[in-house]
Amino acid sequence: MTRPPIRIVLADDERMVRTALRAILSAEPDMEVVGEAATGAEAVSVVRDLLPDVVLMDVRMPEADGIRATEQILATLDAPPRIVVVTTFENDSYVYDALRAGAAGFLLKRAEAEALVQAVRLVAHSDSLLFPSAVRALAAEHARAYATPPAWVARLTGRESDVLRHMAAGLTNAEIARRLGVGPATVKTHVAAVLAKTRTRDRTQAVIAAYEAGFLKSS
Repeated sequence: MTRPPIRIVLADDERMVRTALRAILSAEPDMEVVGEAATGAEAVSVVRDLLPDVVLMDVRMPEADGIRATEQILATLDAPPRIVVVTTFENDSYVYDALRAGAAGFLLKRAEAEALVQAVRLVAHSDSLLFPSAVRALAAEHARAYATPPAWVARLTGRESDVLRHMAAGLTNAEIARRLGVGPATVKTHVAAVLAKTRTRDRTQAVIAAYEAGFLKSS
């Protein structure tokens, strides 16, 4: 059964960047760029109207930056899109703040077209973490660590702890299942428990929470 195309909104204050992204993504048979925005406020409005699957969000835009726009989108939609931050510098503190706000991952503006396409497909269809090594590096650089581990760390079961470590390594549910010798449905249950205990929306936020809590080593 053929999947419907991935519906994408582009949010960037530079028209040339939006044009380039549109050209790359529109050439893919499984992708459709359904809207564009030049400001953070416009991005929120366009996403609410069009309900895309994925948003490519510039970090620094007028009328609310990408961090604020991400927060507003995730807070006001029952089924929000996956948001990927597009940035110039991978170690920018704005990128880390966007991930903490709920972005699923980030891309560099200088990324090759193939990497862009693969990233969009991954966040739209996969249960893997986008660029786990980059998330780890950002955590090492910018994480605001707790003085003492939060209570959720002690509430994790041994199997949930194993699953969280594998999530941080970027493994999919199927890959984790093979590593642990259990079924994918069991892993899905453990992932849901991890998200509930860490009070996070998805894998990216759970992994960041784990680094900040000292559960995972960021180096």
